[in-house]
Amino acid sequence: MSDPIVESSAAWPEIVKRHKDASTYPAGVAYMDGQYLPMSEAKISVLDWGFLHSDATYDTVHVWNGRFFRLDLHLDRFFSGLGKLRMDIGVDRREVQSILEKCVALSGHRSAYVEMICTRGTSPTFSRDPRNAVNRFIAFAVPFGSVANPEQMKRGLHVAISQTVRIPPASIDPTLKNYHWLDLVKGLFDAYDQNAETALVLDYKGNIAEGPGFNVFVVRHGKIKTPAENVLLGITRRSVFDICGELGLPLSAEPVSISDLKAADEIFITSTAGGIMPVTRVDGEVVGNADVGPITTRLTEIYWQKHEDPAWSSPISYPVASQESERA
Repeated sequence: MSDPIVESSAAWPEIVKRHKDASTYPAGVAYMDGQYLPMSEAKISVLDWGFLHSDATYDTVHVWNGRFFRLDLHLDRFFSGLGKLRMDIGVDRREVQSILEKCVALSGHRSAYVEMICTRGTSPTFSRDPRNAVNRFIAFAVPFGSVANPEQMKRGLHVAISQTVRIPPASIDPTLKNYHWLDLVKGLFDAYDQNAETALVLDYKGNIAEGPGFNVFVVRHGKIKTPAENVLLGITRRSVFDICGELGLPLSAEPVSISDLKAADEIFITSTAGGIMPVTRVDGEVVGNADVGPITTRLTEIYWQKHEDPAWSSPISYPVASQESERA
């Protein structure tokens, strides 16, 4: 019998070529097992339940112009998730904040996407009892990324509604940030099949829920609303509530039907990965007058102004060499 490994070896050069960049991108710094590493060296065991079972929780905060944005709220949510999943990372909140700051400082990135993760880890005896697993804490800082690219931010995203139903809250608590994304991935492929750029999925009642990594808002006759159920309570979503409160703009969390979405004057989505981002087409149909609306524009302006506000952001202490390199 021939050796299948030898027979398939002719394909290796193509496989190596296809995965070459995966080991080096993106440039950043990770923290694992008590040490700071280049991102290319940050790896977990294939036996980790975070990989095998998607048994993990995480949170992501961004850095803009050398400042964390609303880090306290992200830490609140991360530690809440740890409690709900009965995980213990072995370090307290202050230590986690210090680790995140050091990841960013060592990376030198002034605008970064910073993640804190806890996986269930592995069981020394390969037990199926989650109480026997040793939980694992990981953190990293990589260059900032956005759901919408600069062109899409200017003219608005094109979104499609997928009939995929988001995992119901009776199954998985949607306020617990997790990696259960197969429903969202299916929604993305549905959107791509319609030549759209991203997707919205439904809740278990047939209303609009959220998209892959973002919340959605609709504006109609000057009033704003966003889905209340079956969604992650995003920190950028929370920021929109806070800004609207300051401006006196009416905003409510309530069911958003498909017809509500299609009758909207403006639509925008929110995420740590990009902030407030406009939507100008849904299922190929224009939203409002097809331009980015005035309320979306105003909220976006104030949102980014808040990144310099000490009440909303906190500075990172970079090594002097990193700061001088950035200025150069």
